[in-house]
Amino acid sequence: MADTNIDRRRLLAGTAAVAATVGTTGAAALATPAHAAPGAPAGAPADWKHAVAGNRGSEIAVKGGRDKEGRFGIMFKNTEAYTPPEDLLKSLAVQMGEPTGPNTPDLDNPRIPAGFTFLGQFIDHDMTLDRTPLADAQADPLALTNFDTPLFDLGSLYGRGPAEDPDMYEADRTRMKIVRNANGVDDLPRRADGSAIIGDARNDENLIVAQLHLAFAKFHNRTLATGLAKNLAEAQRLTRWHFQWIIIHDFLEKIAGPEVVGRYLDNKGKVKREFYKPKNPHRPMMPIEYSVAAYRFGHSMVRAGYLLNQRNGQTSAAAIFGQEGGDLRGNRPLPARLEIDWWHFFDVPGKPAAPRNAARRIDGKLSLPLFNMPATVVDDGTPSLAERNLLRGVRLGLPAGQDVASRMGVTPLTNEQLGLPDPANPGWQGKAPLWFYILKEAELTHAGERLGAVGGRIVTEVILGILEADKSGYLKVNPGFRPVAPIAPATGQFRTGDLLKFALNL
Repeated sequence: MADTNIDRRRLLAGTAAVAATVGTTGAAALATPAHAAPGAPAGAPADWKHAVAGNRGSEIAVKGGRDKEGRFGIMFKNTEAYTPPEDLLKSLAVQMGEPTGPNTPDLDNPRIPAGFTFLGQFIDHDMTLDRTPLADAQADPLALTNFDTPLFDLGSLYGRGPAEDPDMYEADRTRMKIVRNANGVDDLPRRADGSAIIGDARNDENLIVAQLHLAFAKFHNRTLATGLAKNLAEAQRLTRWHFQWIIIHDFLEKIAGPEVVGRYLDNKGKVKREFYKPKNPHRPMMPIEYSVAAYRFGHSMVRAGYLLNQRNGQTSAAAIFGQEGGDLRGNRPLPARLEIDWWHFFDVPGKPAAPRNAARRIDGKLSLPLFNMPATVVDDGTPSLAERNLLRGVRLGLPAGQDVASRMGVTPLTNEQLGLPDPANPGWQGKAPLWFYILKEAELTHAGERLGAVGGRIVTEVILGILEADKSGYLKVNPGFRPVAPIAPATGQFRTGDLLKFALNL
């Protein structure tokens, strides 16, 4: 498969470096000027520069106390904040650039297609969307009381509904608005400046996530066109429940492994709690161990470029960050050349299995666009996303990786095993930053093909815990829910490729 993938460095060669950041806890995203999300309530927080700005309330451990919970909190409250010297963190960040040269090892992940990088970003945006009005947000910067409960409810797709966000809906106030743009391809509705009219501006930061958002809009509309849904509420329920199904049975099984999912979710839809136990189960917090460390595994999965389609004897590929107008930056009408044929990103039934973009292995390395962000994104002298993540972990009070592993009953990896620079330096305290620990754990225990025990369990337990807390989600309303035909090929057999096949009528 490697010979059919778009080489990450080759696609960047000869192109200008472009602003690159990564979503709050997940996969590739472009930085855009900070602004309130289109479709968000008037005065919503303007915090969309993911690698630059923090999330409201994420400082709760250092400013409010490790026992406090609001929008964020600490999952392992009996751990101490890990504070290695800044110079050691910077030396670690330096070695996190991916290798180059003729003997570069295989960087592709044979187990995870590249589509899961962007599905992970889409999932993260749905979970982290903060719709708290600006006045409330300013009055409660630690998000102790006025916070938007994390849910997987497709808020980025549905916004506040047709009454308050009519431009996102057709005139019937039931179907999502999809336009045929001037380039002759289906697209999201857009303003004159090119920005998409959607519930979360982050989903328009690159053209891959924007097209995934478009596919979910088409799924919603097709449930109505086929008569499976009779009204808006039914279409929303079907779309949300199928989205939640693929989070569990496709995304988490790929990222963490089916046995890890089975550890926390039984066949009756009951979620087992080990360490993620929010004080208020009805308004669950997001642990910083998850949002600032574990879910940031997606940073290492990003490729430099992607194959988008092969049509009429022509292959269309683009760099994620490259020459303006030819790369995958969003906030503009979709060019026809960059329209995606999704079988290059997911296994879509009835479509070719190759060539398909592979995700990068989950390891302790970042690709060039994320390792060396240009001044157009950050002008504070810290262009490395690796360095920014490591420093942020200290500032927000993250525990050390080995401390979390010990609390979970997992034999900790040593600093020598992890390959820290100068591993015996007393400044490390015999420990390692949690984010780096989780990346290296995946690399050392599963060859980077999936998360290891610490990372996989944190991600799985938190996501399942939040899904279970959703009073309108299928785990709560109908734990026996199973996708069925014609949406699924067979009862209970439903993956992202099946969602795309139904949505696009392939």
